[in-house]
Amino acid sequence: MPRATSLLVLLALLLAPAAARAEGPFSRWAAVVVAGDWHAHEGGPTEAFDNARRDVSQTLVDLGFSPQAVRQYSVRPQRYPIVKPEKTELGRIHAGLRAVAAKNTAGCLVYISSHGAPEGVQIDDDILPPQLLAAVINDACPARPAIVVISACFSGVFVSPLQKDDRMILTAARSDRASFGCGEGNKYPYFDDCFLSSARTAPDFIALGKAAQACVARKEHDTKAEPASQPQLWIGPNLRPVLPLYAFARPAPKPDRPVKRR
Repeated sequence: MPRATSLLVLLALLLAPAAARAEGPFSRWAAVVVAGDWHAHEGGPTEAFDNARRDVSQTLVDLGFSPQAVRQYSVRPQRYPIVKPEKTELGRIHAGLRAVAAKNTAGCLVYISSHGAPEGVQIDDDILPPQLLAAVINDACPARPAIVVISACFSGVFVSPLQKDDRMILTAARSDRASFGCGEGNKYPYFDDCFLSSARTAPDFIALGKAAQACVARKEHDTKAEPASQPQLWIGPNLRPVLPLYAFARPAPKPDRPVKRR
């Protein structure tokens, strides 16, 4: 074997383990994260939904999603020139999910943080009904697992229409309950805050969903927010046994610095 060829083969063997380590369970998943409104429940402006959009997107990357596979959407994208989210419009979201899912074919995640109504979730000036969101996901992400998270009042209305055997659905409230934390002074809605804090230690999405449910219950109890929103978690029978295998990426712990002796 020529020397040059031998060196190339050796280099490939040395690089192969590093490449394998870089591949994680979510490295080929597509994701869209949507801030659906910018108004607080009092009517004034709030950054709560866009804060959730920004930090959930970063958290997904931290958990193992490729940065290029996570698309962000905001009602006021011009306010965020560094991140450059796209405009929150259903047509754009649908097209964006299709585009990113065509390149990342292992699975899809959809996260929406907004106001909600018994008819659906607010997307700018429109209401996105559950059946239409189901059609969007079915079209953009056929024959693959999907995780759908809806942070909004009455978001439990999405559970039944979105159900499929290979799908997980997590919502901020029951179909007949409001959720909390959408005021002008809130950094995040309660549910988004709990999703983010739970993601720091949860090993997978099942554990994250259960931890977020418990966190919301504690937060509502502590703030006397009533009636309890009761976030909903549903996991399809085909996805439930394998979802724990989709373990979150965790950064390696930093070694302790040696103590300098004087």
